[in-house]
Order: sequence, then C-alpha cells, then structure tokens
Amino acid sequence: MKVKKLVYSQKLPITLYDAWDFLSSPDNLALITPKSMKFKIIDWDKKKAYPGQIIQYTLNPGFGLKIKWVTEVTQVRENTYFIDEQRFGPYSFWHHKHFIQEINNGILMDDIIHYKIPFGFIGETLNTIYVQNKLNKIFKYRSNKLNEIFGNYKK
Repeated sequence: MKVKKLVYSQKLPITLYDAWDFLSSPDNLALITPKSMKFKIIDWDKKKAYPGQIIQYTLNPGFGLKIKWVTEVTQVRENTYFIDEQRFGPYSFWHHKHFIQEINNGILMDDIIHYKIPFGFIGETLNTIYVQNKLNKIFKYRSNKLNEIFGNYKK
C-alpha cells in the first residue's frame, strides 16, 4: 500500500500566539477529539510541544477496539509549526505536520498527514471503506469544535 496524504485547512479569528498556545498543548487534544473515540492521554510531561516529547494515549477508533498510541513530537518552530510522528500504534507510518500562520483577522491552520495502513491489500481495502472516512470525520469534528471554542473570540 502506498503512503496516503490528507490535507485540512481552517481559518480561526484568533491571534497567532493564542493559536500556538492552544494547539501546542497536548492537554487540549481531548477537547478536539470526538467523545466517541474515548481519547485519553495516559502519559506526558505536561509541557508545550518540544522536539523529543513523547505522548502516550489510548483511544477507541470503533468496533470496540482500544488502541494504545505513542507519538513523538519531532520538530517545532514556535508560533509556526510542529510535527508529530507515531512511534507505536495502528499505522505502519504516521507523520502529521501542524502549521499556523497569521492572516487578516486571525490565523490559517493547515494539517498535512501522511499515513500508511499495514496489511497490504486488506489494509488498502480497510482504508478505502473505513479509515480515510474516519479521519475525515475526526478532522471535521475538530474544525467544528475549534469554531465553537474560538468562533466568537475577540482579539
């Protein structure tokens, strides 16, 4: 199976600094993840994103499965971007870039995700019928939640 790429963009009416403060804190991940996924951080050092940071969490992607996932923040440029990569978890490859930039009346946030599902043809089929759709729903939820949190924000 080849590496898949997803891109999500969102504008928010907040300052670059407030966006960075919120988005670079792993503590806020549960707020922007669908409740049905039962997302729970089980270990992290309670610091803003920095290179080498390890975050361990559990989640339920569906079908009653509980998955443990370990990611590492590999690169950070304050107020600009950070990158996290899966070290252990459901994907054979996961690389997630989070970019923010200042625009008129707020910020533009871009997420670029490259991922690969294991299990060859079976994984490709699973991606087509379930995984890609699930990721789209997760990021749609996140977009709606961020709009709910920051939609009426006054700079």
